[in-house]
Amino acid sequence: MNVLLFLAGLILLGIVLWDIFQSIVVPRPTPGRLRLGRYLIPPTWRVWRAIGTRARNPQATDWFLGLYAPGAAIILFVVWLAIIILADGLMLWALRAEITPQLGGFFDALYFAGTSVLTLGFGEIIASGAVSRVVVLVAAATGLGVVALVITFIFSLFANYQRREVLVVTLSARAKAPPSAATLLETHARLDMIDELPGLFREWERWAAEVLDSHVAYPLLGYFRSSHDNISWISALGAVLDSAALVVTTIQGVPRGQAHMMLKVGAHLVEDISNNRGEIGEPSEVDEAGFAIVYEHLARVGYKLEPRERSLRAFERVRRTYAGRLEALAAFWATPAPRWSDHQDVMPGSAIHEAPPAK
Repeated sequence: MNVLLFLAGLILLGIVLWDIFQSIVVPRPTPGRLRLGRYLIPPTWRVWRAIGTRARNPQATDWFLGLYAPGAAIILFVVWLAIIILADGLMLWALRAEITPQLGGFFDALYFAGTSVLTLGFGEIIASGAVSRVVVLVAAATGLGVVALVITFIFSLFANYQRREVLVVTLSARAKAPPSAATLLETHARLDMIDELPGLFREWERWAAEVLDSHVAYPLLGYFRSSHDNISWISALGAVLDSAALVVTTIQGVPRGQAHMMLKVGAHLVEDISNNRGEIGEPSEVDEAGFAIVYEHLARVGYKLEPRERSLRAFERVRRTYAGRLEALAAFWATPAPRWSDHQDVMPGSAIHEAPPAK
């Protein structure tokens, strides 16, 4: 037996199984240098994004970028299986004296490992020694286990994605697409739904907690795009956070407790995901002229407001806790940028295409 080759295969197998265990089984963030997704997902996404954003048609761009996350899940599965087959192949090649008939080369060992991992069992190559038989049995059990885990992982990804998108899609009826805080607040006032704002913030507080739990444990979820045009979970979260910030800093007569809670949980969500991604940006300044327009509109639809200058400064201060990170995440994932107002100047490069507000 070639001990060095056997140990190399055993170590490689241990590394990939540990990566699968951390990626799928452990329901919490597990940073580490030996994580395959860390070296595979972000670099390939940057290449994919660079290709996709060259399209002149916004729908084609969104369609192309939307293929990445499901494809990345499949690629991870294929790479995991390939590394497992390579690791078992190294061990079987090291034990080639225990294989019948004699292996003609390393590719024969890979073929034997592949049929073992995929449980094909053609029977043309047989492990005749004790150690080689153990390796073949472990390879078969590993293959079955990884396939079962990955199927569960994919179902879990799509279940979390669908739960995330329910509130995101319904928000467009209240805040247009792309959504904005000003539109959301004006819609509630015009439809005599101001009393429902605390309930809205409570729903989104729960949503933020669920997204925080799922997206930090399974970072690939952040790459899944909304199936609807001009909206994303990033821009929807930004609109709700900005609405809560306006309630806390500018609007009188609306209970502020739930808005405060939404800001805390939402800012926590943004901070954790941006830290994991390493995307920490500076927020764009709140345009005074745009704020004056929003202030007038809110007053016109019936809100009682704090003094404008004091509200502007307080709104800027609250918004700094999350806005820069949200804008950086929107740029990274090439999604519609967060907007607090339809009159806001959008940061260049913060979204792939910016459609005009729906009328």
